[in-house]
Amino acid sequence: MTTTIETDLKEILGKIEQRFDRLDQRLDRIETDLTDLKISQAKLDGNFVRIEEKLESIDNRVQRLEDSQNKQIWALILAILGALITVTIKFGFFPNP
Repeated sequence: MTTTIETDLKEILGKIEQRFDRLDQRLDRIETDLTDLKISQAKLDGNFVRIEEKLESIDNRVQRLEDSQNKQIWALILAILGALITVTIKFGFFPNP
């Protein structure tokens, strides 16, 4: 039992052409999406550069604050030592009469 299918060659070629058209549309969409992704990536790279610069700036500011605090601590220690030496001299060597 053999079946013979008669279809017009135009119909088959039309269907194949429709499928190719759909594939072309999909490829165009994929290409557009890829272009958008590349643009987004370029923007992100620019943002990372700016973020790195800001982090470097913040790091420098923190370093300056640490240096300033160290100087303030040493000044406080010297002030306390000076006060202790002054009290010791005043009351140790020159007692009240």
